Amino acid sequence: MNAPPPLSGRSVLLRFALIAVVLLVIVLAFGYVGGWLAPHRLTAQRLVNQLQANAGVFPGYRRNHAKGVCVAGYFDSNGNAQPYSVAQVFAPGRTPVVGRFAVPSGNPYAPDSSVPIRSMALRFTQTNGQQWRTGMNSMPVFPVSTPQAFYEQLQAQQPDPATGKPNPAKLGAFFASHPETSAFLAWVKTAKPSSSYVTESYWSLNAFVLVDANGAPHAVRWRMVSETPNTTPGSTDPDYLDADLTQRLAQGPQRWHLWVTFANPGDPTNDATKAWPSDRRDIDAGTLVLTSTTPQENGECRDINYDPLVLPDGIQASDDPLLPARSAAYATSYLRRTSEEAHLPGTAAAQATPEAK
Repeated sequence: MNAPPPLSGRSVLLRFALIAVVLLVIVLAFGYVGGWLAPHRLTAQRLVNQLQANAGVFPGYRRNHAKGVCVAGYFDSNGNAQPYSVAQVFAPGRTPVVGRFAVPSGNPYAPDSSVPIRSMALRFTQTNGQQWRTGMNSMPVFPVSTPQAFYEQLQAQQPDPATGKPNPAKLGAFFASHPETSAFLAWVKTAKPSSSYVTESYWSLNAFVLVDANGAPHAVRWRMVSETPNTTPGSTDPDYLDADLTQRLAQGPQRWHLWVTFANPGDPTNDATKAWPSDRRDIDAGTLVLTSTTPQENGECRDINYDPLVLPDGIQASDDPLLPARSAAYATSYLRRTSEEAHLPGTAAAQATPEAK
């Protein structure tokens, strides 16, 4: 077999030039994503930095929803959603769940009554190994529709060093320049901090897409609706939520129904500030049953990043711009807190020998 003719000097230079161009494009892409070449572009790092500026830094804790508790149980699907999605979680039967209740704040020592919002995060683990992770909040709409607007909201909420509280003028200016916040503000006016995680219902806020066996997409939102009426009186205990949850689970499992709402043509899937009309088709897809709770310091939920874009086959992200921003910010927060955990005094990682590390 004849050997290929040797490359000319010009050909070699052209190949090296092509390789250099490809490498440069890769470097530029990473630089853009990381914000190095566009210092004023919003990045996950800047977003998390602003969360830290507002609440402070508490090593080893999440940068938002820092105060929480682990829960575990299962999802009992009734099969009603199976015609619309090939995800195993919707087939009749049980799927194990590890979840987390939390209070929206970056301060793990904030009183439970400091905000009227509670959150529920869940990880469903299917028999095929795929996972569905979702983070929901006890409010029907989100204040803003874009990551940039959320960042500006955080900036407006940053405490004034002189008072330790947000500047009312800055907050007022922000809301005046963002009329899309009106639905959320109307909800806040009547919202009160509940005395139990169990009595709350939780909304996905963002839209997603279910994909059926024929590949047809179905735009949806979902919510977990509690079976337990809210009859618990208020409490002055700053940590009453965990105690209430423990007491209720000691009496028996706690249940929510997973309601899936289907969009009509023209309903916005990229704007979490807009609720869909109440006449949209709803189906009850099954029952979430929580059976136990553990402190987040040693519970299984501690090391889970409840990234809303961890989705199984049959569930896809919509065009909502908040979803990729949430995913990136969660990853940044996760890397920061787990790195800090590894160096906290008294942890196994901190006590390990250099060889073990």
